[in-house]
Amino acid sequence: MNREQLVESIFNSIIAKKESIAKMFTTSSSDIGYFYIDNVLPENIAQKCFEVFPHKSEMRELKSLKEYKYVSAQMDKHHQLLEDVIYAFQDPKIVKLVGELCQIDSVYADNSLYAGGLSLMAKDNFLHPHLDNSHDANRERWRVLNLLYYVTPNWEKENGGHLELWPNGPKKEPVLIESKFNRLIVMATHSASWHSVNKVNVDRSRCCISNYYFSDKPLNAEDDFHVTTFRARPNETFKNAILYVDEKVRMLARKFFKKGIRKNPHIYKKEDE
Repeated sequence: MNREQLVESIFNSIIAKKESIAKMFTTSSSDIGYFYIDNVLPENIAQKCFEVFPHKSEMRELKSLKEYKYVSAQMDKHHQLLEDVIYAFQDPKIVKLVGELCQIDSVYADNSLYAGGLSLMAKDNFLHPHLDNSHDANRERWRVLNLLYYVTPNWEKENGGHLELWPNGPKKEPVLIESKFNRLIVMATHSASWHSVNKVNVDRSRCCISNYYFSDKPLNAEDDFHVTTFRARPNETFKNAILYVDEKVRMLARKFFKKGIRKNPHIYKKEDE
């Protein structure tokens, strides 16, 4: 499949389930709006994405109190299919359709893949409850949707590595959405969209292709700028205090350095730019 064929396949998969998608997102939008659909691409294409997915040694390790995972946005270092799939989700036809189903105006894809791209989680990897950075790299547009496309075959619930949404905040119980093979999850991002990934329990790799969509205005009119904000899981009081201080320090820094002290390295640096 070339990129145009990938676009058509994704578009047709979404259109076929547009009523259930719109209902799922609308029903959940009072908390954290989301929807998911399965069998997004032909099975052989999704399988191929997994087969050509980079090994974690070819990706950047992120390991801290907040998270433990592997990421990459430098797509020209990886198989062409992965870049084609990522940018198929950025095709104006797909962006417009998803925006309409989520009832969001002025939706834009992000060619630079700021915080998007490829994500791999291996055994014992995790992602604590957090809010995504509210804006794009230049603080010009608001982050409004997170698109997660999973490509690891036969990924079961007991494996861990699944998305968790915390509609009542990280001190309550999460809603778990399994990271199933060939599944697309789309979730809203705003000042209350706490989410996480539970720990991977098996010696396998959970592979994900991700995109963010942005808009001229926030989903919640009362939202203000915020940095990526982490919290601990329930009952991890000491860890939560450390992460709270970390957030306040980074927010203070942003008052003096609007775009951050250093440029975020997680973007696609293209040769012609």
